[in-house]
This record gives sequence, C-alpha cells and structure tokens, in this order.
Amino acid sequence: MENERTHIISALVLHKPGVLQRVAGLFTRRGFNIESITVGTSEQEGIARMTIIAKGDGKILEQITKQLNKIIDVIKVRDLEPEKTVKRELCLIKVHTPTEKIRSEVIQYANIFRGRIIDVSPETLTIEITGASDKIDALIDLVKTFGIKEIARTGPTAMSRGIKTI
Repeated sequence: MENERTHIISALVLHKPGVLQRVAGLFTRRGFNIESITVGTSEQEGIARMTIIAKGDGKILEQITKQLNKIIDVIKVRDLEPEKTVKRELCLIKVHTPTEKIRSEVIQYANIFRGRIIDVSPETLTIEITGASDKIDALIDLVKTFGIKEIARTGPTAMSRGIKTI
C-alpha cells in the first residue's frame, strides 16, 4: 500500500457562484478531507484558481482528480509536484503586548521572521507574515508565550515553478 502524503491540487475553474460549493461537496460525498483550500482570480478573466491541500495515497489522489474533472465548471486539474512548486501562506497574528519590553521583543521576532507589523493598539501588535507553513508555525510558537489574541491564516496557495502552467 502506497504511503499517504500531502497533495497540492491546482484547479482552474469558472469564476462564478456555486463552484466552490460543488468542489467542497464532492470532497464531502467521497469522504475526502480538505486540509485547506484557497480560491482567487487567475491570469485569465472569468477563471479562478483553486489550490486544494489534501492528504491521501495515490489512489485517493486519482479519485479526487477524476471526480473534480467531472464537475462541469472545472476546466483543468493538476497535482503539483512539491519539489517543482512555489507554495506560500499568509498569516495575521494579533499578539498581546501590554508593556514596552514585550512590544520590543515581539517586533524583534517579527523582523527575524521577515514579518511586518501592520497594526498597533495600546495593548496589541498585529504581525503579517508570509512564507512556508512551518515558518509561520515557528513564529506562532515563539509569540504564544505573550498571549495570542487572534490568528487568521489563508492556507497555502501554490503554482508550478518556471514557465509550465496549469
């Protein structure tokens, strides 16, 4: 039996209401779990790009791909090879910073991780960070000790490297 691994599935779909619901419904009906899903406009007008992160073996991936291709609004589906893929995630982290000392430490951590402070209030700082999920997880682990008030993560989005497109 083939080992389970994380798959990055990129799909071009018609950019219209209900497409996301049909894709999510397919996963639900088949009992596949979506780790994350991002959707946004693509380089072609009227077309959106979905990046779906799902775990499973080759058989599950094959089923997902076949079922996605059956949805009329899906134009093209591809399993992206991790070593040939650019993958990034965005995260906003609101951290409790009641003192100057804590505020200074949080700013230093944000700088080390190439994050940016995007909002300041008397009691909090909000950090914006992009990159690999493990980098984001590491920053979250560091600032947890100060007290995280809120986190918003996009989930990864991805595309193939070089000139090859989906």
